[in-house]
Amino acid sequence: MKKTLLALLLALPAYSAPPESFWRALHHVETSGRLGPIRGDNGAALGPLQIHRAYWQDSGVPGRYSDCADLAYSRRVVSAYLRRYARAAWERGDAFSLARVHNGGPSGAKKRATLRYAQKVVDSMRGR
Repeated sequence: MKKTLLALLLALPAYSAPPESFWRALHHVETSGRLGPIRGDNGAALGPLQIHRAYWQDSGVPGRYSDCADLAYSRRVVSAYLRRYARAAWERGDAFSLARVHNGGPSGAKKRATLRYAQKVVDSMRGR
């Protein structure tokens, strides 16, 4: 029994979440680090991580859409969304792919239009 438990623990992915630098970079790229009920995308996105209503609904995080004005709540929403639609990238800590899905939706990692956005996030993580 102990050997089985140890084997299961060792099989867990090395990354259970993206690094803190990913969250800072995402926040910086989305709103230049501003806080509060920031509206973007012509009023369609809300908060420091610029979450759209459909994205929030897809995340399944309890609360109200207006809660996305709070950074901690927004991080929970983005975490749930990315674990749902980009689980492998989440487990690898693949910030580039996670940024693409955040920006372009469930198939964002396949969309050419998300490449520049994801590069901005990665560059911000590196302090560029």
